[in-house]
Amino acid sequence: MARPTVRARLAVRAGLTTCARLATSAGLTALLLTGCATGPSLENRGQVTAAPGDSRHLSIGSAGFTESELLAQMYAVLLRNAGYEADILTVGNRELYEPSLESGQIDVVPEYAATFADWLNAKTKGADADPVASPDLGTTMKVLRSLATPRGLTVLPPGRAVDQNAFAVAASYARQHRLKTLSDLGRAKLPVRLAAGDECVQRPFCAPGLKRTYGIDITAVDPKGVGTTPAKQAVQNGQDQMVLTTSTDATVEQFGLVFLEDDKKLQNADAVVPVVNRARAGSERVAAALGKLNSVLTTQDLADLNQRVDSWRRLPEDVARDYLRKKQLL
Repeated sequence: MARPTVRARLAVRAGLTTCARLATSAGLTALLLTGCATGPSLENRGQVTAAPGDSRHLSIGSAGFTESELLAQMYAVLLRNAGYEADILTVGNRELYEPSLESGQIDVVPEYAATFADWLNAKTKGADADPVASPDLGTTMKVLRSLATPRGLTVLPPGRAVDQNAFAVAASYARQHRLKTLSDLGRAKLPVRLAAGDECVQRPFCAPGLKRTYGIDITAVDPKGVGTTPAKQAVQNGQDQMVLTTSTDATVEQFGLVFLEDDKKLQNADAVVPVVNRARAGSERVAAALGKLNSVLTTQDLADLNQRVDSWRRLPEDVARDYLRKKQLL
């Protein structure tokens, strides 16, 4: 089966498909259908303030794209190593798995701090709510926890790995114009045709943000998708000058591209964070087991693991276990 593209991964993370639409799809399990609920009912809201739970059997949710599968597999192995029974449930998107996390049908999910903070804020205050996430991780985590706690969710400490928007140019282009950062590109006053998704024209962290924060002259957005092969090929052959991808994209070097540093922190702090159902998995034992990954897993590590699955066609569970053994976490 073909694995999701980077663009598909970002669409899942952004929650672009509504629960109502997904509930009409064929083959959904009872779990997914009940996952369309809004979380604990009023009579069960005591779960929100209950003491942290320590259930022996825990279900880890995966959003179904490579990186989420890898993180879920690593969480499962670490929890089993700590004495828990753990299984993995693949649930297509956030509209489904987040309510299931609130209700305790799913106990643990790998999330992204800034993306999840803005998603919970929109769920709480409406789709038109202003973004609350920040490039500063501490500020983002504080806001995220304030939104998650009333829903019975505990956000564990973030790790070193970050998956956020990233911009790459041809290595030859970077050498010719002495570019290492996005600020360098802005100062160069070069016309830049950007390969990205068509939504980049309006997204504040894409074309408008590049113009506002860095003064980059974006002359056009070439709608080839986020981090797709055609998008990277367009930069490789000089049709476009820059591509929007993600910080854990391990294939940029294969196309002769290099990342430009986001030195003014345009992108928000999308560090990987475990989120747990407090009533079932809020114990210190769970936090300690999952926390082992925080000190070792880097953004580059995550990119390399993605590559092993997407390019080398290895199974996520094998890649995850091999990594944990290599880092002596088992």
